[in-house]
Amino acid sequence: MITLYSNCPTIDLHGIDRDYARILINDFIRDNYSMKNETVVIIHGIGSGIIRKVTQETLKKNKMVDSYKIDNFNAGETIVRLKRRV
Repeated sequence: MITLYSNCPTIDLHGIDRDYARILINDFIRDNYSMKNETVVIIHGIGSGIIRKVTQETLKKNKMVDSYKIDNFNAGETIVRLKRRV
């Protein structure tokens, strides 16, 4: 199955606790911002929603993030748009 975001950098947070997820998300965003990537994908799964909530809280506070949304075709991942680097 080919998805719209299959060529975007992706991180999979399955099996990660919430504190480590915050660290991984911020590192992932910083690295991709440095590489001037515009869009990245965070796979958090559906489950009980704990990692999805942590993902959204972390992205909301990150100054390198322009916007984010749950993927329309997969509720277990969040699509993140990074700010343009000048």
